[in-house]
Amino acid sequence: MHPQALFYLFGNEDWPVYAYGICMGVGIIACFIFLMWAFWYRNFNEEASDKILVIGIFATAFGIFMAMVFQSVYNYIDDLNEFGEATFTLAGSMTFYGGLIGGVSSFLIVWNLYVFVIAPRAKSKLLQNNMNASLSDALPIIPIGITIAHAFGRLGCFFGGCCYGAPTDSWIGLPCAHGYSEVLGMNMDGVNVIPVQLFECIFLFLLSGIMALLYFKFKFNCNFGLYAVAYGIWRFIIEFFRVDNRGSFIPGVTPSQLWAIVMVILGIAYFFAYKYLFKRFMKHPELQPSLRKKGEEKASTPAE
Repeated sequence: MHPQALFYLFGNEDWPVYAYGICMGVGIIACFIFLMWAFWYRNFNEEASDKILVIGIFATAFGIFMAMVFQSVYNYIDDLNEFGEATFTLAGSMTFYGGLIGGVSSFLIVWNLYVFVIAPRAKSKLLQNNMNASLSDALPIIPIGITIAHAFGRLGCFFGGCCYGAPTDSWIGLPCAHGYSEVLGMNMDGVNVIPVQLFECIFLFLLSGIMALLYFKFKFNCNFGLYAVAYGIWRFIIEFFRVDNRGSFIPGVTPSQLWAIVMVILGIAYFFAYKYLFKRFMKHPELQPSLRKKGEEKASTPAE
């Protein structure tokens, strides 16, 4: 655990760099590198890859913003319940579900706005839709990238000492909690706790590997549904082992557990949506003439 700043940019104490931020940055970069490779490997043309990735970058930025907004709302509700009054301020901390909801919703809004509103009316070739793949073709791939980024983010949580588990005397206990626990009413610095951050990091890497295997080897196209159901169940269970303050909406159920239930329901619904709707919109770029082979043949042709 290393909640302190690793170093300061240009030696300026106003620009601290934390292990959490580095892990988060590495996760986002790893996610987009994987997506770039997967789109190339599955024969997405350059336009399809570029436009999905550009919208994805915007959705990632908006998701980070919404992750802070969600945490700010939780903090506001907690202060209101405890003190009877509260002031809404944008928190520096984040919650994953806020980022996921903000990222996915903003991606879908911008994507549909482009495909159904902008592209059909565009005169510029840059804005026209000449993609050989649809969003339905990308949906089996995107959750793999999300879990990769999320896994690195949870590793950052371990170093930062947030999202920690309950104190334990067992051999699995690690001093990976930081600050004051409002749930337990005690300072968690140096206390051995269940390293739920590492457990979730391992779970997410395993889930990303399973989804990649199912998609690339067995042509499984419902990874989004699998991701939603698997992570929702995992998150609902792991919440029972956490003692950091996560806010409250319904007594006995954390906000994350509530969102986990919603996630499982939406994941199950996705399987039916894919079967009766999304499957029809797939363009199957992997079955089209290989763009990779064309590029390789062009590169191997001697210049005249």
